[in-house]
Amino acid sequence: KLFQPVFSNPEVLWKFPEDFADQEVLQTVPKFCFPFDVERASRNQVGQHFAFVLTDIESKQRFGFCRLTAGGKICLCILSYLPWFEVYYKLLNTLADYLTKELEDDLNETLRSLYNHPVPKANTPVNLSVHSCFIAPDVTGLPTIPENRNLTEYFVAVDVNNMLQLFASMLHERRIIVTSWKLSTLTACLHGSVALLYPMYWQHIYIPVLPPHLLDYCCAPMPYLIGIHSSLLERVKNKSLEDVVMLNVDTNTLESPFNDLSSLPSDVVSALKNKLKKQSTATGDGVARAFLRAQAALFGSYRDALRYKPGEPITFCEESFVKHRSSLMKQFLETAVNLQLFKQFIDGRLAKLNAGKGFSDAFEEEITSGGFCGGKDLQCGCPFSE
Repeated sequence: KLFQPVFSNPEVLWKFPEDFADQEVLQTVPKFCFPFDVERASRNQVGQHFAFVLTDIESKQRFGFCRLTAGGKICLCILSYLPWFEVYYKLLNTLADYLTKELEDDLNETLRSLYNHPVPKANTPVNLSVHSCFIAPDVTGLPTIPENRNLTEYFVAVDVNNMLQLFASMLHERRIIVTSWKLSTLTACLHGSVALLYPMYWQHIYIPVLPPHLLDYCCAPMPYLIGIHSSLLERVKNKSLEDVVMLNVDTNTLESPFNDLSSLPSDVVSALKNKLKKQSTATGDGVARAFLRAQAALFGSYRDALRYKPGEPITFCEESFVKHRSSLMKQFLETAVNLQLFKQFIDGRLAKLNAGKGFSDAFEEEITSGGFCGGKDLQCGCPFSE
């Protein structure tokens, strides 16, 4: 539980367990819990949930799930390595209720039970107390609307054209800033948009909401994806920002010095756009599946570029991947093979294949069902021909 005085730094009022002593976390977390200009924005803050991310030196993400009270003075925060947004947001409401009613025993029992519980398998029930139970989420499936709060808020807040522009900018690994006055919408849009890159993952600086003391990150010379509360936007614009893509969620406007969307093959873009504009896409996994289909169309032929020689590791041939394609697709893939997110994807696939692990996931199924490669199915463990 944290408190934000008007003219000084935020303070930790209470923590669980009480002997938690990681000084770096205790100094960092309070600043992330109040990531706005306190003098300008506190009075107008509505009670809301949002989630920040701390990334360690090994690129492991730790999530901070927050519940900010109206007026922006008190914040409850749960730190976890598990991306269980809906579960933790609901739990924060229960904890806030206990605090309001001064039910200290119930509060401690719930937290103790959660803290000591081993990580449950997906889809298994977890009972923390009489008032608090949940089903462990399956984070391997495609996100669905309305169950997935991040994707739902993103799809409602940002129109299809801007979603496509942002997707294209992420595929070109740009410096991207997203802004909003509402923290819940801001962080949902960041988490929701990166989820649509699946089976790839954003490999660069990723800060769903940036606290005031770290605003210089916006001047970084490398790619980033950063969320900024609108109360800090003027301070950011006063810095020397170069080649930044900026999405204002509140006005639904995107400014970019690039034409990234026109660099993607037009048939892939128009198919994706048409799917997203259909009413039937707006519920279930329709939105996530539309983007997955686009990723399969763009990158699914990677299978045809895998090379196998008896007694040697399976390798990936960039030249083969790029050639024999339409000119626009070829142009895009020539750029794509140099992207960190694509390299990471290929390295991950090769590591599994060379470890003798057959695998199947939603992406591989989409490649097969959409006929996006001419090669054999990865699951069968068949050799790949020259």
